[in-house]
Parts: sequence; structure tokens; C-alpha cells
Amino acid sequence: MLDSLLEIDRQAFIFVNNGLANSFFDMICPFIRKQEVWYPFYLLFVVFVVKNYKAESWKILLAIGLMVVATDQFSANLVKHTFMRIRPCAEPSLQGITRHLIASCGGYSFMSAHATNHFALAVFIPYFFKTQKWLLPLLLFWAFIICFSQVYVGVHYPLDVIAGGATGILFGIAFSRYVTKFIAIKE
Repeated sequence: MLDSLLEIDRQAFIFVNNGLANSFFDMICPFIRKQEVWYPFYLLFVVFVVKNYKAESWKILLAIGLMVVATDQFSANLVKHTFMRIRPCAEPSLQGITRHLIASCGGYSFMSAHATNHFALAVFIPYFFKTQKWLLPLLLFWAFIICFSQVYVGVHYPLDVIAGGATGILFGIAFSRYVTKFIAIKE
């Protein structure tokens, strides 16, 4: 059963990494997956929190910091070092099939820390924008394109980002429920 699942995952990876190959994705996906690309968005959110929550803003920012540390340590250290799945870009059986669009290919693949972190943020941030119903779908799409890019550039299998995304959603829900116990969220 596990072997069948891993083979489906391998075939899905080949489809995304190789079958969907095109010059637009080749240009945009390596760029999208870079964390520093999203710094302006993160800064805008920090400004929003400080402006709207003033004295309480430190609690929100602390919760975000703790959440990112928790999701990152869980996925990047605990899970990756437990499963030790080789990244597709380093998998010998995929050599000659896999397209490598970024220089680095170190570490383990399962589960994607990018997926865990970005889905946690995508679920957490809308708690502070209750009247903006469009924000949750937009942020989930944002996390999805980052995850898609991770597979497209060749550093993760689809199952890596699916597991990371699901885990991130759970972390985002847990932390937002924790924060709302201590902070009155503005409507």
C-alpha cells in the first residue's frame, strides 16, 4: 500500500515537474518560492497589526513568531529527520527525468517546511480580518502556488507539500484559537 502511494506520488511529481514544463513557470516558480519575495507582505501585516491592535499587537506578533518556529521545527527537524525521504532532485532513479530549476538540493523532502509555514500563516492571518471574507481564499491560493512551485522546481514531491499544508492548517487553527483567548479580535 505504501509503495503504491509513493509510486503515485512519484508519477504526480514527474507530471508537475516535467509534464507541465513551460517557460512562464520556469521563470516564475523559482522566484515565487523564495521567502524574501514575501517580506513586503509580511511587513504590511505587521504594520496593520501594530496600527490596529496597538498595545495588544505584541501578543499577536509573538504568537506568529511562536507559530512559525513551531511549524518550522516540527516539519524541518522532527518530521524530516524521522522520515529522511530523499528529495526528488537528489533521487538517483529520477536522474535524467527531473528538471532542477534551483541550485540547492540538500536536506530531506518529507514534509515541506514551506508548505507548513505558509499554510499556517494563510489560516492564521484571516482571524484578524474578519470582515474581509475574500482574504482566506486568497491566502490559501498564495500558499498553494508556493507549494506548487516547490514541486515544479524539483525539491518536493506532491505528498510532501500536501502533508505540510495539512499540518500547517492545523497549526494555524490551533494558534489562532489560542490568540483569540487573549486578544479581542476586531470585526
